Amino acid sequence: MSLILSQRRLAAAVRRSGPIALASRCLHSPPFATVSPEEISGSSPAEVQNFVQGSWTASGNWNWLVDPLNGEKFIKVAEVQEAEIKPFVKSLSNCPKHGLHNPLRAPERYLMYGDISAKAANMLAQPVVSDFFAKLIQRVSPKSYQQALAEVQVTQKFLENFCGDQVRFLARSFAVPGNHLGQSSNGYRWPYGPVAIITPFNFPLEIPLLQLMGALYMGNKPVLKVDSKVSIVMEQMLRLLHACGMPAEDVDFINSDGITMNKLLLEANPKMTLFTGSLRVAEKLAADLKGKIKLEDAGFDWKILGPDVQEVDYIAWVCDQDAYACSGQKCSAQSILFMHKNWSSSGLLDKMKNLSGRRKLEDLTIGPVLTVTTSSMIEHMKNLLKIPGSKVLFGGEPLENHSIPEIYGAFKPTAVFVPLSEILKSGNFELVTREIFGPFQVVTEYSDDQLELVLEACERMNAHLTAAVVSNNPLFLQEVLGRSVNGTTYAGIRARTTGAPQNHWFGPAGDPRGAGIGTPEAIKLVWSCHREIIYDIGPLPKNWALPSAT
Repeated sequence: MSLILSQRRLAAAVRRSGPIALASRCLHSPPFATVSPEEISGSSPAEVQNFVQGSWTASGNWNWLVDPLNGEKFIKVAEVQEAEIKPFVKSLSNCPKHGLHNPLRAPERYLMYGDISAKAANMLAQPVVSDFFAKLIQRVSPKSYQQALAEVQVTQKFLENFCGDQVRFLARSFAVPGNHLGQSSNGYRWPYGPVAIITPFNFPLEIPLLQLMGALYMGNKPVLKVDSKVSIVMEQMLRLLHACGMPAEDVDFINSDGITMNKLLLEANPKMTLFTGSLRVAEKLAADLKGKIKLEDAGFDWKILGPDVQEVDYIAWVCDQDAYACSGQKCSAQSILFMHKNWSSSGLLDKMKNLSGRRKLEDLTIGPVLTVTTSSMIEHMKNLLKIPGSKVLFGGEPLENHSIPEIYGAFKPTAVFVPLSEILKSGNFELVTREIFGPFQVVTEYSDDQLELVLEACERMNAHLTAAVVSNNPLFLQEVLGRSVNGTTYAGIRARTTGAPQNHWFGPAGDPRGAGIGTPEAIKLVWSCHREIIYDIGPLPKNWALPSAT
């Protein structure tokens, strides 16, 4: 395909088969679907509605979204205004604090959600359905077909994990013998009741679906808000869940701006809110909601390459994937690489440069950056280059021959080297560790006697989401792992910073507000609280008498 593509040819290529030309075309849309990813365009726009109290609704305000690939208006979203939030407030208020089900009330709903998960997993396993969602994800959050399909597959595996009795097992309780006959202490996992879920754009299906199902499994009633730029994906997923038997009244779905959602939260007073997104918004919500919140916020994620150099081609490939897959728009993306000096003569950086050069807009292995503009990335790079000893290793230029609108970023995969001693200086550290949610990473080098400086840098960072310690040296691993805190840390020669969280905990550490995703432990931590019931049914001792006052 020519590098010089017209707006319409590029958009048509995505609509036709997804950016990977070998991807098969859907022959028909799934029965639940109301849109066709291949047909969404400026001439055939899609509509996204809201869902409240069991019904799909529109709004008096339609917000037009532009195609990230060519700037055409291609989706209109019914965004709820402040004056229109009453039905959502009422719907949440109708849910009691003890939830829609709990271990002592309506336990058959645990089984119902096991069945819903089984049906939904089976649906997503069908090629026509997985292809539908992969291509829909591509239309609103452009990434390669393999990356989009992987998101669908992770979601499908998660649903498989919670089929049958697995939802019931999430609510497993325990009993401790009491002090006398008839007394026992029983610990239960209890729902919060009315809850809220706010999720970002970068994983339009995986993050909201995993958190939504976790909330439902434990007996809560959620209102779900996904970034409007990508909310069409979860709108279609809700239709799939309804087709799989999910009661219509169990979930509300709202599209709105941040101010309106903030007002809804304050008026509806959900007992717990899950927020995935930027640190700034997370801290505001934590204050507004008086701490009744779980956060999976910013991630300036580090990777340390240990002194044992091996498998250089593989390490280079993982570094490229960690930093630049999905155009770097992962909260787990590799933000900074601490490279032991032994790697300097291995050719690692040259290999990383060559791998980054394979990425191209035609197959969306590099693509639009939806929250950071090109000019912002250039400005950040220039500020880093003012630091003595800094230099561009590769990239550092805007993408060429594209029609991505200026409201989005279009930047080549970029790595900037900054000396370790300079990183730790006051003023520099805050600049170097600023998260750029795009194809941008910092690289530095250390020697054996500078490991303390590396660990100091990790200690001073504020976000502790993911990390990687790339080494098979057990003593090196022990030292680094024992002195770091990131909640999802990969260790060993195959370590990475990004990974699929359907089989392991994914979330930050070091913050009591930290939220997890993917595992039974994550679901129980985020979506339930501990309740203790002490049964004391007697009998009274035969010789009991009224005691003296105490």
